[in-house]
Amino acid sequence: MKSPKFSMPRLSYLSRCFGCALLAVAGPAVAASAAPAVVDLGGRRELFVDDFLVERMNGAEWRLHAPIDRGPALKPGDVPWEDTNTGYGTVIKDGGTYRLYYRGNASMTNGRYCYAESPDGVVWTKPNLGLHEFAGSKANNIILAGRAGSHSFSPFLDANPAASPDQRYKALGLLRTADDKRWELLAFVSADGIRWRLLREQPVMTEGAFDSQNVSFWSVAEKKYVCYYRTKSGGATGLRQISRATSDDFVRWGKGETMAYRRLGETAPMEQMYINQTHPYFRAPHLYIATAARFMQGRRAVSEEDAATFGKANFADCSDAVLMSTRGDQFYDRTFLEGWVRPGPGFENWSTRSNYPLLGIVPTGPNEMSLFVTKEYALPSVHIRRYTLRLDGFASVHAPYAGGEMITKPLTLSGGRLVLNYATSAAGSVRVELQTAAGNPISGFSLADCPEIIGDRIEHIVRWKGGADLSAWAGQPIRLRFAMKDADLYSIRFSSEEYR
Repeated sequence: MKSPKFSMPRLSYLSRCFGCALLAVAGPAVAASAAPAVVDLGGRRELFVDDFLVERMNGAEWRLHAPIDRGPALKPGDVPWEDTNTGYGTVIKDGGTYRLYYRGNASMTNGRYCYAESPDGVVWTKPNLGLHEFAGSKANNIILAGRAGSHSFSPFLDANPAASPDQRYKALGLLRTADDKRWELLAFVSADGIRWRLLREQPVMTEGAFDSQNVSFWSVAEKKYVCYYRTKSGGATGLRQISRATSDDFVRWGKGETMAYRRLGETAPMEQMYINQTHPYFRAPHLYIATAARFMQGRRAVSEEDAATFGKANFADCSDAVLMSTRGDQFYDRTFLEGWVRPGPGFENWSTRSNYPLLGIVPTGPNEMSLFVTKEYALPSVHIRRYTLRLDGFASVHAPYAGGEMITKPLTLSGGRLVLNYATSAAGSVRVELQTAAGNPISGFSLADCPEIIGDRIEHIVRWKGGADLSAWAGQPIRLRFAMKDADLYSIRFSSEEYR
């Protein structure tokens, strides 16, 4: 698979490793001749969820930010056609309408997928769609019923500019073959996200385990459809893994490749990810965020005696949500190994297959985005909760009160102004220095020329004594040096737009 342009700087991981090996053999002369890779940043927004831009830190650190629990958003299982085995959900914002898709029951032979909607992503209702009959009535919110695709159905709003109006929405759904020996994926399409039809009768993917939510989307960066799906190491009984495949037309998919895990350039530990929920971040679609469910098989947090109150089988395993990212490479960055959404207090939160995020992170305010998590799975109290973060606020480069610095790799820009998403304490600050690729301060744009930046802003233009316009350096390799105190830096970009 040909890597897209934005992922080319990832080769620096290999170049650093080979560089170290050559240095040991040939001495300092080899290191002196190696030039650092230049990141073509252009006008893209870059988040600090990985080390894509970062060359080194001194006193600063990576910080993962926990989402804020905003309470229950939707109660599945409160109508006769739904049960407590809900899961594999998806949230999509389409103009002024938010759409939420969730499994109504877990049957392989008579499954149902259900639909809720909202004007703001906060208050949700289950509309009467009148599409599928249940117990002699079509007065329900069922969008898919029967065997084909109804156990695991994962839709997306197609960003492909060539997509036809009657296929604005696409989805992959799970089909178990008639001989019960293999699972396959079917392709669905829809004009409105509510009325669905098969794109074709034959499955579009057949090589994989697929017994999970298999997610897909149109990548504006790679200009193709991408699918992240369930495979297993060592066959059907192996560890749950994630594989990636691509397609030009959503029908013919290339051979999948198993994803690896990296952490700051090194190999990260293998853990079972039950669902991966990989999708383009809506403010930086070249960056794929994965809000995965980490499955701790056989790890019990509730005693046999306490579990008997609810049903022992519900507490054989436990799960939490973790944050990963990828840029079209064949690996996930796991900058943070810690849990991102913890189960929380109460036996119910430690039931098996609880704490699974829904696919999709959506804006729900001028400075806020929301994600959704299924809690208390298979229990009468099962529900979907909403969590919020500031825009770009998954993670940050953080400096303590004592202060710290971060220096970027050499990069090129296209826009004229540096825009920060940052937050400081009342005593904290951020200052920025422009440097040459060799690390020398640029006159008029040094730290001494940058007034302290304090406050908490999603979009803030950096200004120096030399001004704010950096167009003179467009296309030329530069570095950025951030000097921070009790502050967090969430994202940066270069832009010709004006912000306060």
